[in-house]
Amino acid sequence: MTSQTARATISQPQILLRETIGDVAILTLNRPDARNSLSEGLIAALTAAIQDIHDDKTVRAVVIAAAGKAFSAGHDMKELTARRSDADRGRAYFAEIMTACSTMMQAIIGLPKPVVAAVQGIATAAGCQLVATCDLAVASDAASFATPGVDIGLFCSTPMVALSRNIPRKQAMEMLLTGEPISATTARDIGLVNRIVPAGSERDAAVELAQKVARKSAYTIKIGKTAFYRQAEMTLADAYAYAAEVMTENMMARDAEEGIGAFIEKREPKWQDR
Repeated sequence: MTSQTARATISQPQILLRETIGDVAILTLNRPDARNSLSEGLIAALTAAIQDIHDDKTVRAVVIAAAGKAFSAGHDMKELTARRSDADRGRAYFAEIMTACSTMMQAIIGLPKPVVAAVQGIATAAGCQLVATCDLAVASDAASFATPGVDIGLFCSTPMVALSRNIPRKQAMEMLLTGEPISATTARDIGLVNRIVPAGSERDAAVELAQKVARKSAYTIKIGKTAFYRQAEMTLADAYAYAAEVMTENMMARDAEEGIGAFIEKREPKWQDR
């Protein structure tokens, strides 16, 4: 590597920024010129960050934010199209990227800590999928959401998985079949986001929401988040049987004993996260 190349490499901005406010980690998508499209590198960086946070006891909640005007425009179509010249017309690479992105989304679901999206602008295709995958979402009143793959001949099949698990089927199908964007207000009304705040305050509002959850027992949040997603895939009878087992185990936890005792004694609980 020449000294000139080395300087260029060093000067390139990081595509994912990480900072900490108290016990909340903030991961910021940092490809504003590409509307924070989920490139191969950004998917890998976000996956690695989530994996790193998984067992980090100093982090009790996560906020996923984005730099610039857009939250995320989905997959990097220029990066994908460049592989059309491969011998297999890009098939192996496309499969690799879609699998990597799906793994990253599942890592967020599997993280034993709450993840809050802070959405300031457009969240389209896999960007909308990312919002739907997060446990909670705060949106700017200027934000919009869409799964517009149908407009370019590429149905948003992987975004569909997260979207259809967040909002009613008819609304999901309308977004998927028409590709038309919905406003932040509509997104809140159908359950895609939790809150709408004035433009420019979404990041702070997301951190505040994350901090509110972070004050709870980390052990309780962990088992609760895991149980929530597991029972959602079960039949009603199986879900109740599983939830009863979870609550029984939860009752045996030190934090449940402490929390119930604090409630009865009208004092603040002292969590030990076990």
